[in-house]
Amino acid sequence: MNSILVASDQGTPLTVIRKSAFAAWLEQQNAFSQNWIKQTNFSGQGICLIPGESGQLSQAVFVSDQPEHYFACGDLSTQLPQGQYLLSCEDELKKAIAFAWAVGSYQFERYKKSNKTLATLAINDAEVVAQALIQAEATALVRDLVNTPAADMMPEHIGEAAIALAEQFGGSVSQIIGDDLLTENYPTIHAVGRASLHKPRLIDMKWGKETDTKVTLVGKGVCFDSGGLDLKPASGMRFMKKDMGGSAHVLGLAHLIMANNLPISLRVLIPAVENAVSSNALRPGDVITTRKGLTVEIHNTDAEGRLVLCDALAEAENDSPELLIDFATLTGAMRVALGTELAGFFSTNTEIAEKITLAGEQVNDPAWRMPLHAPYKDLFSSTIADMTNCAAIPQGSAITAALYLQEFVNPETNWLHFDIMAFNTRTLSGRPVGGEAFGIRAVYEYLAAQYPVK
Repeated sequence: MNSILVASDQGTPLTVIRKSAFAAWLEQQNAFSQNWIKQTNFSGQGICLIPGESGQLSQAVFVSDQPEHYFACGDLSTQLPQGQYLLSCEDELKKAIAFAWAVGSYQFERYKKSNKTLATLAINDAEVVAQALIQAEATALVRDLVNTPAADMMPEHIGEAAIALAEQFGGSVSQIIGDDLLTENYPTIHAVGRASLHKPRLIDMKWGKETDTKVTLVGKGVCFDSGGLDLKPASGMRFMKKDMGGSAHVLGLAHLIMANNLPISLRVLIPAVENAVSSNALRPGDVITTRKGLTVEIHNTDAEGRLVLCDALAEAENDSPELLIDFATLTGAMRVALGTELAGFFSTNTEIAEKITLAGEQVNDPAWRMPLHAPYKDLFSSTIADMTNCAAIPQGSAITAALYLQEFVNPETNWLHFDIMAFNTRTLSGRPVGGEAFGIRAVYEYLAAQYPVK
């Protein structure tokens, strides 16, 4: 990735211009460039390549309505001819353009090599380049994990990814695997994952000084969700490789935190399972006693993500973290409410929620707060247990899922629950179809402001 974005002052000039400033810029160009742009009928939007007098490429121009958008320049590395370009733009645009260029150069080539050629962008600012590369690497980690098919991304593989990340930044990883989950009192993680040949596990990564502020991330790691005995239809099962997207997100966010060395005592908990069908699969109507001691009647085995998360959240509370954040591809209801391109989240702290929303707006990583409407708790009441794992009616199910999880979080805890898509369903600038990171840059920007490097 470093080869497509470099700190240098060499390259073919690439000028990025706001559309409203294009006419004024054009007036300042030499007669040859002005005539070329006129004769080629350039519309004043998009890419214009201007040759020199001998025919070689003299400069490239990119005109955009919103060049400050963090994905506006996301396709330039593939649209421009191969070579190295030196960025010329307003100083306040450099950060967004560098990120867009780096993240837009992403290609998933594990199973099929791409024939795309990539151009290189040079920016005469080493810090801007370094930060853009960190952001792009974290995004690529999320995308790679989500894009990998379930056959190659089972609980053990998520464990390997966590170990590799911890080793890169000097962290540590422990895992509780298979029947040891029962011995160590993680019954719901075991119950959801026991039907699979791939043993369920709780992955526990730690990094940072214990004396620093405790921040804990929890990520849903359902590597494939068949729905269990409440089997999904084929259409609903097709892209369930992405149901471990929450685990990918917390690893991506951890990458941002550790690469930037934020003064945080970080813990990452990932309950990793496959929700499979077998003779010992969890059944509708079963009752499980969770790690916290609450009993849960299984209304639907396809509402499994909240089951694995609830034991991990209960464990996270043992450390009394200053901030507890979980990411999960939890409900289709959130997609209905916000579509597939917005991250929805719930929070017990309005101030933190507002700051994360604002941070997301500033870096074009939108996050929309949803309500923890307490009266809906009645919708998952049970006659034989403390609660069911989902409401009996489909309305408001993103809210009821969040309310279920809240039962396993202490009332005084600053908690955020992200219910995310983790997948692009259409190609956008810098965002190909496939795995995608939602909300991690917004959260990171909040954390970086709250816990600045000294």
